[in-house]
Amino acid sequence: MELTVSPSPHIHGNLTASKCMYNVVIALLPALAVSLYFFGIGALIVTLSSILSCVIVEYLIQKYLLKEKPTIGDGSAILTGLLLAFNLPSNLPIWIVVIGAIVAIGIAKMAFGGLGNNIFNPALAGRVFLLISFPTYMTQWPLPGVSRWSYTDAETGATLLSKLKEEGIQWAGQIDIANLWIGNQGGSLGEVGAIALLLGFVYLLCRKIISWHIPVSILATVFLFSFAVGMGKMQGSLQGVSIWQSALDFALIQLLSGGLLLGAIYMATDYVTSPMTSRGMIIYGIGIGILTVVIRQWGGYPEGVSFAILIMNAFTPLINNYVKPKRFGRI
Repeated sequence: MELTVSPSPHIHGNLTASKCMYNVVIALLPALAVSLYFFGIGALIVTLSSILSCVIVEYLIQKYLLKEKPTIGDGSAILTGLLLAFNLPSNLPIWIVVIGAIVAIGIAKMAFGGLGNNIFNPALAGRVFLLISFPTYMTQWPLPGVSRWSYTDAETGATLLSKLKEEGIQWAGQIDIANLWIGNQGGSLGEVGAIALLLGFVYLLCRKIISWHIPVSILATVFLFSFAVGMGKMQGSLQGVSIWQSALDFALIQLLSGGLLLGAIYMATDYVTSPMTSRGMIIYGIGIGILTVVIRQWGGYPEGVSFAILIMNAFTPLINNYVKPKRFGRI
């Protein structure tokens, strides 16, 4: 008998890989609209450049290097391009966006065998490569709503997490948390608009594209760990209820700012690079949450979501090996 060995998925149904990709793209449309509103022409240029670059790179590799039929119609390159754009500032020059697309598709995805075989999230791999290689470009954040019709010469400023790390936890009380919900804050394209990102989350849950285990475990871990850190830092500086309120504000800011919601909902849940079982997903999510807070509070970067997800991507095979579902028929 001849056996055909192929990469996952091995159980097939009506929900194809292509449908999953395009459903995630649909879920990201509210956040894209928010980024276009606050960052204007720069957001549009970076998004289109990223998507087009990822699609072209994948087509060229499959057509001329691998000598196989291009599969750009499955939507995975489009989604990678959109997620990569969401991790970039809106004033990033196009040539740097193209380099990020080459790394994301050419190295993080196609070098491992294409869709279903990569061990790291391609968009995050591209983002981290650009952050390390071009730190000056990657840490200049256009101010929302100020320079909608400016691109590379947009007025820039520090992100909220950067200011919070410099000023200390006491500065948290001066932040208007309502702005975090609607997206009126500096940062990458997809770091703004908590409501828009959560709307996409509800859509993905309703369509059963993802489960709640990874996002909820990440967000709950970050909130509780940040609250504990806030309580520890505020001891001795405030009295009574003020400590609790300040720690709560600090935890909410950690939850709603930076790339946490984007990473937890749309990137950590990548089928290929996340664990297969529900219990494994929760362990994976808790690990991402802990690493995110550790990097944010004690690391050299004000943001740690990208690094946390990539680190836990590397642990996914180990989690799958030790956290397995019960064998069929076993009691």
